[in-house]
Amino acid sequence: MKLHVDAWDPGYGQSFEASEGPQGQSSAQVEPDVELPADAWRPLDPPPGLRPPGTVLIVDGVQRIDARVWITDDTGTTHPGIAASYAAGVVRCDLDRGAAQIATTRIERGLFTPVEHLPAIVAGSIRYPGRRVSRGEPKDLALGVQRHMRALEVGVSGEERTDDDLLVVDGPLQERAHLPRALGYIKTHRVEYLPAELTAVVTALRGGQRTPVFLLGTSWNRFAWYLRLPGPAGAPWSGIVRVECSADLTHAAAVALAHLSAVTLPRFASQAYKDPRAPQNLVPIAGLERKLRAMLGDARLLHRALSRAAA
Repeated sequence: MKLHVDAWDPGYGQSFEASEGPQGQSSAQVEPDVELPADAWRPLDPPPGLRPPGTVLIVDGVQRIDARVWITDDTGTTHPGIAASYAAGVVRCDLDRGAAQIATTRIERGLFTPVEHLPAIVAGSIRYPGRRVSRGEPKDLALGVQRHMRALEVGVSGEERTDDDLLVVDGPLQERAHLPRALGYIKTHRVEYLPAELTAVVTALRGGQRTPVFLLGTSWNRFAWYLRLPGPAGAPWSGIVRVECSADLTHAAAVALAHLSAVTLPRFASQAYKDPRAPQNLVPIAGLERKLRAMLGDARLLHRALSRAAA
């Protein structure tokens, strides 16, 4: 019998959160034969001599609910809403010089509600423009904030691109799949996409190794692969991340990006004594998140200002 304790701080959940049984299995369509036939799957090492790109851009965003609100319209109907702040930024990593710096940051706020033509709420010196969502359900409100934050990430991504860089987006690629040379970086696993015999290849990976590329289809299609970041031995899914790229690429181009990810992402792996989500929470992402959260301002002061504005 073996017992493993997840290295992540429990306040962040777990790195692997898929449930046992049918509810943890995915209904996604998986085509494993992109790079290798399914019966030939094995852990893959990067090609000898392959070097990472000179410039890597890492994009992340943060969001926070500053207050939950209720809006009563002209008919007397009351609608729920949330006042939220969100920010996005880019870290430029110059691997040739061994230097990294935050290149771009941007912050926005909004009052998310199904009410149409809602004027902005001004809370002290902070302005929350009305942003309409389809329904006032908690999920719809949260998705509204998420969509606006993703759009902000796309905007800041485009400001820093060069002809030969690699763009790494923290989270699923989805709305950003059109960006060139872009990778989605997923560090938490809530669903088991692969059948058991291929999942065994994932858990057998050593640091720096990856699975073959496969095509993954849910509400959208993308190429994907699993990669284990370097770190101490631990639970079967310790240090495992899923990386994805656009399904519009050729098979050869997707495989080339997978090779590139295997020689690039391990360089940024964090360490447990510095980050409670090590090694998956990449060092540039952690630094950018700290900067962006500071930009959001003091949550208590904003909540107080919103309360005064509402009164």
